[in-house]
Amino acid sequence: MVTTIQLNENVKRSLERMKRSNKETYEQVILNLINFVEEQKRRQEDLLIEGYKEMAEESLKICEEFKYVDAENLPEWEGNL
Repeated sequence: MVTTIQLNENVKRSLERMKRSNKETYEQVILNLINFVEEQKRRQEDLLIEGYKEMAEESLKICEEFKYVDAENLPEWEGNL
């Protein structure tokens, strides 16, 4: 089913500039934009995951270092946990 949508002239001009060729339709341009946005979201998610993994590794290293700290060298806390 084909649906007609209304576009302001400035939107049409923008879409026209994004065409890779004169034969490309507005629908193809919009689909390319959708695909581009989805790819960017996926890349951003991958980068976030990678960043969080690196942060987790650093946290583990810090935790490992604290394991070897002599309990006598720790400051005394109120209420001795």
